[in-house]
Amino acid sequence: MNLILLFPEDFVSERIARLSGRRLDHMTSVHRAQVGDEVSVGLLGGPMGRATVTHLDAEVVELEVRCEQEPPPKLPLTLILALPRPKVLNRVIAAATSLGVQRIYLVNAWRVEKSYWKSPRLAEENLLQQRILGLEQAKDTVLPELHLKRLLRPFAEEELPHLVEGSLALAAHPGSPEPCPRAIGSPVTLAIGPEGGFLPAEIELLGRSGFRPVDLGPRILRVETAVAALTARLF
Repeated sequence: MNLILLFPEDFVSERIARLSGRRLDHMTSVHRAQVGDEVSVGLLGGPMGRATVTHLDAEVVELEVRCEQEPPPKLPLTLILALPRPKVLNRVIAAATSLGVQRIYLVNAWRVEKSYWKSPRLAEENLLQQRILGLEQAKDTVLPELHLKRLLRPFAEEELPHLVEGSLALAAHPGSPEPCPRAIGSPVTLAIGPEGGFLPAEIELLGRSGFRPVDLGPRILRVETAVAALTARLF
């Protein structure tokens, strides 16, 4: 982790935080922290800064915290993502968070296996943990919104038209005649389908909500690669 993320329950006084478990293990095994060392920290949903190690043993580390720096701004990007396979879901959520995506919607699609929605990786605790890992990697403190939508048609017909207002709505769709634009610099709502892509009927459904199908190139990318490539291209 490039940032030690702190939570309200970590604080034993106004400026002293006490950590154990995963964060303690990381500080001792990776940072090789010692008393007197400084580390980068951030308050969940708040500012970032530095902290001095004031106590360290096998059970706990205490930090004197000074946070006055604002976190990096989020990208003006809403990601509509067909639910990936469970074994890649964690990587996708952590990566999208580290890239600075503002909102993530996990949605259903015809090519999404029904069993994916029963995966324990969709548990709220796990989805939160993956976003925390993404924040720690990117030195950020603000969680992206995350929403689960199991029914694509009602979501597309009832919510998407309002969601895309004021943004450029794009649907990644291999073979589309229009290439994906570059360096937009304004709000974007981006839909990425499952492996194999959205069905033509799903592209038509998204189109009625204002989405334009765009092509990224001749190569078919894995979902986690497509998220990174499209985000980099758009911003």
